[in-house]
Amino acid sequence: MSTYDKKQLWHEVLESIKVSVSSANFSAWFTQSHLASIKKNKKRYVVEIGCASPFAKVTIEKRYFGLIQDSLSKSLNSPCDISFIIKQKPNLDNKKISDAPLFDDTEKQNTLLTHKIQNSGLRPLFTFENFAVSSSNQMAHAAAEAVSNNLGSAYNPLFIWGGVGVGKTHLMNAVGYSVLSNNNDAKIHCCTGEQFTNDIVEGIRHKSTDKVRAKYRKLNALLIDDIQFIAGKDTIQEEFFHTFNSLVTAGAQIILTSDKPPSDISKLEERLRSRFEAGLIVDITQPDFELRCAIVQIKAKEKEINLEMDQVQIIAGNIDAARKIEGFLVKILTEISLKKTPLTNDLIETLLGKGLEDISSVKSTPHQVISAVSKYFSIRKKSLLGSSRIRPIARPRQILMYILRTQLSLPLQEVGRIVGGRDHTTVMYAVDKITHLASENVDMREDIRGIKNML
Repeated sequence: MSTYDKKQLWHEVLESIKVSVSSANFSAWFTQSHLASIKKNKKRYVVEIGCASPFAKVTIEKRYFGLIQDSLSKSLNSPCDISFIIKQKPNLDNKKISDAPLFDDTEKQNTLLTHKIQNSGLRPLFTFENFAVSSSNQMAHAAAEAVSNNLGSAYNPLFIWGGVGVGKTHLMNAVGYSVLSNNNDAKIHCCTGEQFTNDIVEGIRHKSTDKVRAKYRKLNALLIDDIQFIAGKDTIQEEFFHTFNSLVTAGAQIILTSDKPPSDISKLEERLRSRFEAGLIVDITQPDFELRCAIVQIKAKEKEINLEMDQVQIIAGNIDAARKIEGFLVKILTEISLKKTPLTNDLIETLLGKGLEDISSVKSTPHQVISAVSKYFSIRKKSLLGSSRIRPIARPRQILMYILRTQLSLPLQEVGRIVGGRDHTTVMYAVDKITHLASENVDMREDIRGIKNML
């Protein structure tokens, strides 16, 4: 096909995609894409789609493969195979653009914003709009919004800490995105503690420390992820100390994230610790069930996966971290897009079953599990392993058998022997009962999760 045909075809495909994705996602990923080549191979078309960067290629291919393929097939009125390559968008003839504009002024502004965000080291999809809020992160979210509305004055520095995958990086990026959205001239830089360290080391090695200092000390906001990485590195801490003072004196905002509060970061210089503690320190805990449901819905929408509410709850009830949820949704997307498998509860439960051994198993002894269940429900071990059939004891006993069977992978007979000498059919019934309850009862899921956390 001619170059003109390729442009027209891609324009038609983009118009179709535009109604299916949010304007932010469209601007972030599709404005710099183009149809690089198209060939007819027997009864199918073979299409190459050019992406501006490796990051854009991976993201578009992972999240929008099916949508693009369907739109192309519809426009071509023929099945097609697509692949993605890293190739810059060719220069367009200005006259042809004026005759058939592909993006309006708003989209051009969004494209400019996207470039600024990427040049600042921010992640385009980490915004306040797609950050789910609940009691576990409410304070951190409120603080981040306050900082974005009053840069350098609300809380400086803002120190956000918490475990892996709780949303620290997302929230920090959201501040940068919000600031740039309201002020394109703002100078923001987002990096990791490791990247900051590497820049300083390179500056020393190449005798270009002045350039490195200019990069970090002439900003409106400096956002550093995993700041604990600089602990124990004397030269890096010295440089960051002066950078910190220079920025704060100039009224710039500093946001830091870590896996622990400043007081618990070993080998962190006391002068840095005191400066971190002079601002606001907020923590984000692991998401509760309601927040996990919201995360599943947000991530599913981003990946164009239509989940029913009961499917959302099944996923949220079995996976406890945002990153694991996102990884699981990629599995679902692979099944329904590439293998053309219908999206059903059975599919979700099957995929969960395949991954549970890897993501949910606990490494404990039967004695430790018995102690955890006994302590969690405030029941004596003798009663837990005894013959009483009253519900306040029988249900925890069933949960005990469920955990011994599913998490420690013990044989049915062994579980029965441990739990008071019961036969394997009793254990089978208990495991089936708790499995069923866990799929539909929030309290049951939280009880199981609470016991596993104790282990």
